[in-house]
Amino acid sequence: MKIAFATKDNITVNDHFGWCRTFAVYDVMPGGFNLLEMREIETDSSSEGSESDKIEKRINSIKDCTILYCEDIGSMAAARVIRNRIHPIKLSQPESIYVLLTKLIVVLKKPPIWLRKVLEREK
Repeated sequence: MKIAFATKDNITVNDHFGWCRTFAVYDVMPGGFNLLEMREIETDSSSEGSESDKIEKRINSIKDCTILYCEDIGSMAAARVIRNRIHPIKLSQPESIYVLLTKLIVVLKKPPIWLRKVLEREK
């Protein structure tokens, strides 16, 4: 399963979904994880257009991901992320991507109901 992390430094989940310019995308399986790529959001120097355009651009960049970790996400953006079958997880404080991946591997051994549903959808 692919997981996206909103990051400013490629080490920590420390960015707001709507302002994020980089998503670290990992493939996660019960036995481990692998960095697939760093996805950069292209922005022009003046602005990105409407709020809706900003959200759409970010969703399109992670459409193949199952879970999104971010520091914050607005309610409108969260609803659109969910409609695109991506489960957003908002953190209360910055956290290490490595630590989150390690925790997720443990959770995959006996996933909670919400994660089981997500995993079933992927089959």
